[in-house]
Amino acid sequence: MTTTENKQAVPAPRAGQQAGTPLLQVRDLHVEFHTRDGVVKAVNGVNYSVSAGETLAVLGESGSGKSVTAQAIMGILDMPPAKIPRGEIRFRGEDMLTMSADARRRLRGAKIAMIFQDALSSLNPVLTVGYQLGEMFRVHQGLSKKAALAKAVDLMDRVKIPAARSRAGDYPHQFSGGMRQRIMIAMALALEPDLIIADEPTTALDVTVQAQVMDLLAELQAEYHMGLILITHDLGVVADVADKIAVMYAGRIVETAPVHELYRNPAHPYTRGLLDSIPRLDHKGQELYAIKGLPPNLLNVPQGCAFHPRCPKAQDLCRTDTPALHTLGEGRRSACHFWKETVNG
Repeated sequence: MTTTENKQAVPAPRAGQQAGTPLLQVRDLHVEFHTRDGVVKAVNGVNYSVSAGETLAVLGESGSGKSVTAQAIMGILDMPPAKIPRGEIRFRGEDMLTMSADARRRLRGAKIAMIFQDALSSLNPVLTVGYQLGEMFRVHQGLSKKAALAKAVDLMDRVKIPAARSRAGDYPHQFSGGMRQRIMIAMALALEPDLIIADEPTTALDVTVQAQVMDLLAELQAEYHMGLILITHDLGVVADVADKIAVMYAGRIVETAPVHELYRNPAHPYTRGLLDSIPRLDHKGQELYAIKGLPPNLLNVPQGCAFHPRCPKAQDLCRTDTPALHTLGEGRRSACHFWKETVNG
């Protein structure tokens, strides 16, 4: 079980299940928001992929673009003010951005599902959870109310909600935060999608419940052989469940790596800062490290490397030239001019 106390250990490599063409490929994705104050460049050339049975963790502080990328994949951005000036989002090889609205709507829920971070606001407060879960089967599979409720109860059992049959008649506010998140997971699983996107699924949950939710996601992913994109700001949460990690900053991916390699030896100063800011038992009594400064305003991203105003290793080149995403080895890339110095400590 993952806890705050053991998150610092370098996670062991997981048995990979990736094979063939990825389920999802995001290529050179750009997302902008046109506001009264100007154009907010929320996503700037993001590239990543995820295969069946694989977990990709997308990490970064609030405002880094990780959730906006997920919303673009799901097709739930408000357009306008949002705009996707260029890029591709391919699911099983087909570009979702060129699909008709009806075709994309058919994919949502049935092939790609999303778990949102605030379960209470995502669930309808005046409908029972059994009714809301059953709606997926009534709408998509044409089941009767009785058959849909039976399926809903079965799903609640699958996500380990005690006394599922009796609790199907309860309302969202009658469940704890952890149980509501299990209901959201059940809704995402309802139509057995190929890919699930979990956006901060453990936010506001205590450490023990976080571990339970993450263990449940990993167990269900293995059972259904789904692709999983896990969006979070907490490196510790993903230590035991991710296969690979993409770290985002100011709308760009600044590092990608297999999870155990990234924990062992990060190749970007921002990633190293995130790792150093996680509490550790062997640093008891020491002041907790914090990355200095704040993330940039995306209306006015700094020239050069966006991280340079906060970076302890910044040099003149960082202030003028935007670093490319350098390939360091198999599955490893870093957008840092001085990644070698970072890797070497």
